[in-house]
Amino acid sequence: MSHPIDPVNVSPIPPLQDSYTYHSALPSSVSGLPTNESEGWMMGIDEAGRGRPMVYAAAYCPLSFKPTLEDIGFDDSKALSADTRQSLWESFDEHTPLCYSSTSLSPQDISRNMLRRVPINLNRQAEDATIGLIRSALERGVNLKECYVDALGPAPQWQARLTAIFPTITFTVCPKADSLFKIVGAASIIAKVTRDRYVHEWVDPEDMGVDGTHPLKVEGEEPIARGSGYPSDPKTQAFLKEGLDPVFGYKGIVRFSWATVKVLMDKQGVECKWIDDQSQPSAASWFGAEADTGRPKVWRDLGATGVGEL
Repeated sequence: MSHPIDPVNVSPIPPLQDSYTYHSALPSSVSGLPTNESEGWMMGIDEAGRGRPMVYAAAYCPLSFKPTLEDIGFDDSKALSADTRQSLWESFDEHTPLCYSSTSLSPQDISRNMLRRVPINLNRQAEDATIGLIRSALERGVNLKECYVDALGPAPQWQARLTAIFPTITFTVCPKADSLFKIVGAASIIAKVTRDRYVHEWVDPEDMGVDGTHPLKVEGEEPIARGSGYPSDPKTQAFLKEGLDPVFGYKGIVRFSWATVKVLMDKQGVECKWIDDQSQPSAASWFGAEADTGRPKVWRDLGATGVGEL
C-alpha cells in the first residue's frame, strides 16, 4: 500500500496497523524523458528495527550529485545523536535532487506473515521490501545505475539475486554499507528517524478517542517509556515485562512472532488449552441419533461441530 502522506509527519501519528510505502517528490528533470535517456542515478538501501515496526528505506540521487552528498554528513545513523539525525532528515528538503522512499512494516503484518500456515520469515519480508523499493523507483522513471545495499545475510548470494532481478543495475552489497557509502548512510537516517518516531510516539488503536484520530489522555499520566525497541535495551525489557497481559499478551506495537516476546509469554502468560477436532466422534455419527454424544457441552450450546466454527 502506498501513502501520499507519510504518517510520521502527521501529529498525532496514527497507529501503524497496515504496512505502507511512502515516496518523496521527484525533481522535474526525471519526468518527460525515456528512462534510458535520462541522467543516471544511484541508490542506497538500509533498514531499522527487527522487533517492533521495521522500516526499510531507500535514498537516491543523480550520480552528478555525489560530490555534494559526500559533504552533507550522512553516516551510520546509530553512530549519530538524535539531534544530528533530525538535522540530516531535514536536509532532504534542502537538497531537491536527494530523494527517498520508505516501506514501514507494521508489527501486525510481520506477525501475520510469520505465523501463517506456510510462514514468510523476517528475512524474506525484508528481501521483498528491498526489491519493492528498487522496483518502485524504476517504475517512477528513475534511471538507476548503481545500488548499494547493507548486507542481509550472506552478501554474495543476496547481491547475485538482486543482479538477476535487475540486470541493468550494478549492485554492491556488503556489511556496514551505511558507514562505507554516504547514500546508504542517507537511507539509514530515513529508516532510523521513521522507526523512532513510531516507537516513541506510538498510540495503540485501543487508546484512541471516539473520533478514532486523537488519543485518550489522562491528566498527569506519564509518557510510556518503551525504550529503543531492541531486546538489549533495559527500558525495552522493562516495558515488555510490565506491559504483558497474561491472557491477551500485548497491544498492537509488539509483534507476537518476536522471539523475545515468545519467551516472556511462555514464562508469564496463562496457558490456554483448546479443544480440537480429535475429541470428536467420527463424521458419520453426526447424522445419527447419537450425534451429540461425543461433543463437549460448550460445543452443543453453541451448535458448533468443529474448531473452525469457533
